[in-house]
Amino acid sequence: MSINRENELYLTADVLVIGGGPAAAWAAWAAASQSASVIVADKGFLGTSGAAAASGNGIMAPSPENWNTVLWERYQAGQTLANLRWIERVIEKTWLSLPLVEDWGYRFPQENGQSVRQSYYGPEYMRILRKTLLRAGVQILDQSPALELLLANDGSVAGARGVQRQQHRAYTVRAGAVVLANGGCAFLSKVLGCNTNTGDGMLMAAEVGGELSSMEASSHYAISTAFNATVTRGVPFGWATYTDEAGHNLGGYVNGRRDPSFLPNALLKGQVYAQLDRATPEVKAVIEKSHFIAFLPYKKAEIDPYTERVPVTLLLEGTVRGTGGIRIVDESCATTVPGLYAAGDAASREFLAGLGSGGGGPNAAWAISTGQWAGEGAAAFAKSLGTHAHERVARPAGQAGLRSHSSTAEPFDSDAIVRGVQDEVFPLEKNYFRSEQGLQTSLNQLETLWQQVQGTAKQETVRDIEFSRRAAALTAVARWAYFSALHRQETRSGHIRVDYPETDPHQRYYLATGGLDQLWVRRDWISEAVATPQTVFAGARS
Repeated sequence: MSINRENELYLTADVLVIGGGPAAAWAAWAAASQSASVIVADKGFLGTSGAAAASGNGIMAPSPENWNTVLWERYQAGQTLANLRWIERVIEKTWLSLPLVEDWGYRFPQENGQSVRQSYYGPEYMRILRKTLLRAGVQILDQSPALELLLANDGSVAGARGVQRQQHRAYTVRAGAVVLANGGCAFLSKVLGCNTNTGDGMLMAAEVGGELSSMEASSHYAISTAFNATVTRGVPFGWATYTDEAGHNLGGYVNGRRDPSFLPNALLKGQVYAQLDRATPEVKAVIEKSHFIAFLPYKKAEIDPYTERVPVTLLLEGTVRGTGGIRIVDESCATTVPGLYAAGDAASREFLAGLGSGGGGPNAAWAISTGQWAGEGAAAFAKSLGTHAHERVARPAGQAGLRSHSSTAEPFDSDAIVRGVQDEVFPLEKNYFRSEQGLQTSLNQLETLWQQVQGTAKQETVRDIEFSRRAAALTAVARWAYFSALHRQETRSGHIRVDYPETDPHQRYYLATGGLDQLWVRRDWISEAVATPQTVFAGARS
């Protein structure tokens, strides 16, 4: 159906939260708890859309006696780029927040009469969060993808515009502050729950002058069955034997643990098969209970993964399990743009994970904590504007995929743009095994795509508008990711440069990036000394 341009919805709020996962829900709740009026705009249905709602997930929430141990483990995983203070804040905030979830109605498992708050069942967790928001008076706009921010004359963010699929109309929300919590970017790779994660927030932030950071940490792939390739739960594959087409054992383990570099190398040589024959009966019981969704493809195909070989592949999860995202500049998760905040996977998680993956428990804790800090920060900023916040003169800031500034611009095919981006970011030989020549070649192709999305987009329906904007966002994220990767000339954590295979201890900085037509990078050097176990266990907590 065509879009009804005469029936646009206009709303006002103190805080607008864009997104529908845990980070967005926590941000909305935190802002409402500060007596702010709050609207949430979600691309899907808050409670069922996004990666968290699709399955179970661990939470990095150790009991206080284990805080320093987990703190040190997280810091080590970040290879000197993680930040002790931020890891500590996340651990503490998450631990203090989980009893709230229980108070709201979620039932954690019990051991010896005590709640074990180490994981959650995604569908139930998100259902509880939605009910809590509605009780708090938060207005939720479902099926309402936000497409662009509103920028006030003083350079602050003043709300956003988007479309509502079911009403076939546009909407505008004028707000004192905005929280971007609409996830990372998995490039429509069909990873379960991630097709709403298309980098929209990163593009919107950059259009108003925001910065990105650690975008080179955007090449995270996860194992999946090659048939029905969508579920990327890697834990069960820790008990697999890997073989080639002829049935030869390929190994794939280092000191008893699955080697993360094994599968990418093996898949370049041919099809790889996995059989979970190393799992004991005790292990089977645990993994089938805690990762039950990983076994659904087997059940649908009537395959016994313990006795039969199955083909496996790797799916790109991009920045969802990677690290790159919108750069945050203080403990309230503010960005470089006044009135704009970022939380969850939309924000860079470099302070928590360096260039490694925070996938699973760390990212779940990051969503809980940064969501609250961003919501509180946004509420405070909105209140500081006084009663005339919605009277600020503001303009829509969206560009590529929304409006063309050239009378000679050519129409573009959104689906073709998406396929072009995927051709550059999906192949392991381009994105996992990076080199200067390969990155530059892909950047040249992405630059051509970027020029195309400056053209005229089909905008007859709400889907047309959403998909043209999505194509622009995917292109933008791929360009930032590869441009940053080109400028980090070392291998560190998830960023692999085959032409610079060693980690350079002198490259201890974050790479900030941004720009639309003209990309840029900047080294943000880390001034804190490299931590030691003595630093942590001698009383790092303040």
